[in-house]
This record gives sequence, C-alpha cells and structure tokens, in this order.
Amino acid sequence: MRVLLVYPIFPKTFWSYEKILALVDRKVLLPPLGLVTVAAILPQEWEFKLVDRNIRPVTEAEWEWADLVILSAMIVQKQDLLSQIQEAKQRGKLVAVGGPYPTSVPHEVQNVGADFLILDEGEITLPMFVEAVQKGEKSGVFRATEKPDVTSTPIPRFDLLEFDAYDMMSVQFSRGCPFQCEFCDIIVLYGRKPRTKTPAQLLAELDYLYELGWRRGVFMVDDNFIGNKRNVKLLLKELKIWMAEHNYPFRFDTEASIDLAQDTELMELMVECGFAAVFLGIETPDEDSLQLTKKFQNTRSSLIDSVQTIIKTGLRPMAGFIIGFDGEKTGAGDRIVRFAEAAGIPSTTFAMLQALPNTALWHRLQKEGRLRENKDGNINQTTLMNFIPTRPLEEIAREYVEAFCTLYEPEKYLDRTYRCFLMMGSPSWTAPFKMPELIVVKALLIIIWRQGFKRNTRWKFWHHLFSMIKRNPRAAEHYLATCAHIEHFVEYRQIVREEIESQLREYLAQGVETPYVPVTAVKVVKEETAGAVSGV
Repeated sequence: MRVLLVYPIFPKTFWSYEKILALVDRKVLLPPLGLVTVAAILPQEWEFKLVDRNIRPVTEAEWEWADLVILSAMIVQKQDLLSQIQEAKQRGKLVAVGGPYPTSVPHEVQNVGADFLILDEGEITLPMFVEAVQKGEKSGVFRATEKPDVTSTPIPRFDLLEFDAYDMMSVQFSRGCPFQCEFCDIIVLYGRKPRTKTPAQLLAELDYLYELGWRRGVFMVDDNFIGNKRNVKLLLKELKIWMAEHNYPFRFDTEASIDLAQDTELMELMVECGFAAVFLGIETPDEDSLQLTKKFQNTRSSLIDSVQTIIKTGLRPMAGFIIGFDGEKTGAGDRIVRFAEAAGIPSTTFAMLQALPNTALWHRLQKEGRLRENKDGNINQTTLMNFIPTRPLEEIAREYVEAFCTLYEPEKYLDRTYRCFLMMGSPSWTAPFKMPELIVVKALLIIIWRQGFKRNTRWKFWHHLFSMIKRNPRAAEHYLATCAHIEHFVEYRQIVREEIESQLREYLAQGVETPYVPVTAVKVVKEETAGAVSGV
C-alpha cells in the first residue's frame, strides 16, 4: 500500500511568521506531528510519502504514485483540506481524513467525497481503519468511545519530513487538560484527564531527532504541558540529564496554564532543561469574564505577578488574549494592551472570541439561538465573531483592531521586549559555543539594518541592545531574536486591520444585529421598571 500523506495550507496567521522565517530561508514554523505519528502507527510494510503544502504543492507524480491519500487538518485549514480531498477524488484516489477539524464536523469532509473518516485519536481508530482496508472495504467511519493510553504511541516518523524547511520540530508528551474553559475544544477532543507518555518514550523521540541531525528548537505541543505536574516533573528530571549528556542540542518552547507560576520547582526544572518560552492562556484581565468562561485558574492570584514570576525564573512569556466575552464592558481592548504593557509580555496572540464546534460555549450559544448562520468558528486573528455578542459587534471589532495594532507598534513592542528581558533569569548551565550558520548571521544583519538604522526605532534599538548586553548579558541573544519577531507583526497587523474592516463593512451592509441581552438581565430591568412605576 502506497500512502500519500498531505498536510493542508494554513492561511496567514499570528503563528505563520513568514517574514521572520524568510530571513533564515525556512518555510514553516512547525511540522505536521499528527501525520508523522499516523505514519508510525500504520503498518510499517506500507510505503509513505509526505507533502506539507505549506512548503510545496503535491506533484502529479506523487498523485499518480499513491494508492491511498490521508489528510489531517485543524479548522483553520478547512478550505485547503476540502480542496485537496476534491483533488484526490478527481484522480480516482481513495481518501482518508482525520484530525481535530474532521473529528468536530465530520459531515463537511463527507460532503466533498472523503471515503474514510478516521476520527478521534488514532491509536484506537487507525487499527480499525487498517482492518477495513485489508478486508477490501472502500469506505467507513471509525470512532472511539474511550481515550487511548499514549504510552503505546510509537516514535513519529520524523524521517518523512523535509527538515530544512522547518524552524522547529514538534514532540508531544501529554494530551488533555484538567481545566474546563468554556470556549476550549481541547477538553472536548482529548478530555480533562491528562494522559502522558513515559519519560523514556519522549527521550527516545529526542534521540531519533538527534540521530537525524536536528539541532534547533523543539516545541512541546501539549495544550497544557503541566496538566499532570507529577509526571512532567519525572520527565524533566530525566530530560535535564539527557540535555547535559548531549551538550544542550535543543531549546524547548511549550504551552502551560498560568498556575505554572505557583510551582517554583517545576519552573526551575524547565529552565534547567533548556525551555526558553511558554505560551500562557491569559485571555483577559477582566475577572468577571474569566469567571463567566470558567477560567478559574486565572483568578486565584495576580496575573501580572504570575507572569513576572515566570519571566524572572527564565521563561519568555507568550500570551493569548480574547475579546468579546459575554458581559464584557467597553474598553476591553485598551485593558488588554495595558495589561501586556504592565506585565512585560513581548508577543501576544489576540483574537475575537469564537464558538468552536461542540464546545460548552457552542452548545450554550446554540441553545440561546445566538450562532450566526454559515459562520465557522476558527482561531484565526482575521475573523469576526461567529455569534451574536452582548455588546455591538462593530464596537468589539474596532476595539480589537486598534488594540492589535497598538500592541505591535514597533516602539511599544521593543520597549515591552526590553522590560521583559531585563528581569529575565537564566539557567545554571551555559551551552557550548558553536559558530552560527551564515544564513543566521545574514538575518541578524538585516534585523540590525532595519531596526537600528532604517526605522524610527533606531535610537531605542541601540539603547536597549547595549543596555541589555551590560545589565543582563546572558539574555542578550534571546532578546535580539525576540526583537526580530516584529518583522512579522509589522505586516500582519495591517492584514488584521484590512481583513476585519472588510468583513465589518460587509456585516454592516447586511443590517446591524441587536446585541444579545441575557434573560437574567431582562428580568432585572423589568423588576427595576416595575419598582419605579409603583414608587418602590
């Protein structure tokens, strides 16, 4: 069986980083970990080829070679996924699909001709699919009623990847998250009981990457790396030894909940293992909104203090923010900007709230009749909300655009990055010196030219850089690399403005929706009115 694995295109997003990646001659930030894991689970006597369409298109020779085409996608990749299913079917190929998007809305991929739907987690459903194919079946839907034990997951087939095209590699230690955020689809897809691999499994994956010659960053793609703190500490204690024995060949980034700040041992272990940055789902500084969306873990201590504790330990924070929660008061965009400035967070993802399929938020809004017809929820930063909010959508959209553009105004970005790295701690070890690649030196010179000479940021750039070298020299290299990120955001903030304003004009031309008023609010207004009339 000759299997062609195809990964659909991502549209331009916060995470695409085209301008930065182009400087170092790379195409994509991260590889399709799901597809190389699928290749490892399927029978190894089968033949595999993988095409990441974010790097290049599928050739006619590759289409011709394949007996079976397998695709996997997230909801943001929907358009290209549907297109590639149709391309495969036009060539008479059997098509199987899986991943988060088909699992959430399987009928959409069925409608364009997918033959096999391999849904939920592949450790359970892929063997069911293989059995059907070996029986000669030409279609089928495979679902799981339970979550798999990931200690049985094999080492991904990293050898199928075009290494030179990627800036980082991906590995996964755990699935699931213990929290219950209303808008999140992770707990729907993977459950609230975090399941982890063994330390030996994860180290074996790193061994394989090392053997294949990888020497750059590795993203731990767990949606909450610290969901099972006991197990992650067991991993980190062994990873610390592995990293030292291999002369610190990788740096790690990951995602974690803000309660990381309450566990000093865990933070210090991460830093000692070579973790450099952590994505934090902060969402909003408004406590009422956090309570409403059941993000209770963000209300237990000062968010600014928590972020700065993480920074001082030695981890650069990346933060996720959302605007458009129910009951949100005017000025939410400004409050998010002020929070990011006060906490010293260089990079923030920022989007309008979306109701993703089958989340608790989606079910609540569906019950209230608030979902907008023919509007898919996705996590792209250039999409209007897909439901009727409790304040005017136009107001939310304009606040969002202005806040996004303010966050990524070049001077403000440099100032935040500078404040962040001035307070940043460092690991106890120092990685051995190695000569940088010529392409990296060239990229550095371009950054210095643009930010230190060409733009009006020139004075701040040189002041901050020399001050960093003097006051926190061990953080200077990481600081300069983070300064480079503005090359992406300078252009991307204009894309956000143009896309949102275009969609807003279209929305307003159709007639403005009345903001949703919760039943409890209606009841209060009626009671107050009745009281006023009766003189009470």
